[in-house]
Amino acid sequence: MDDIVRAALKKWPRVPACHGWLGLDARGDWYMRDDRVQAAGPFPQVKGSRLLHRKLIEFIGRNYEADAEGAWFFQNGPQRVYVELEAAPLVLGVQRVDADYRVQTHTGAEVRQVRSAWLDEYGRLFLDTERGFGLLRSLDMDAAADAVTEGRWTPAERPFAELPRSFGYVLSPQRAGP
Repeated sequence: MDDIVRAALKKWPRVPACHGWLGLDARGDWYMRDDRVQAAGPFPQVKGSRLLHRKLIEFIGRNYEADAEGAWFFQNGPQRVYVELEAAPLVLGVQRVDADYRVQTHTGAEVRQVRSAWLDEYGRLFLDTERGFGLLRSLDMDAAADAVTEGRWTPAERPFAELPRSFGYVLSPQRAGP
């Protein structure tokens, strides 16, 4: 978390959380969802405006984490902005470098350990890592297929609907209370 964010949390500790305004799609893109977009339908059926500003995307990535209930959020100064997830809290890329496979999150963090691999009924590959649970980008399925063929990852099958509960994350965090 950025130092400026920690300082804001100390200065304003009781700022209400924000829900529904930020989404993360299966490609690792962030979407801003204003009141009009939220009224038009749930994420990801109605995504909103894709964020393109590189510095803002990097800031979100540095300040992105999960609460105790598995709801992922972006700490925007003193305010938590809970994130609507299309599939998983992380979107992973994999690259084959020599005889090794390097996995990286959509926020740019390096993954050091893949604990397990999972295929859902749509043929999507998910990885459980020390950084969290993530969906592998479709762009990287060739390298992932090589890792599976070589026996580095042995995917088990599990319906998508079971993944959030099984791996402790929330697709659509809701406001608490009335």
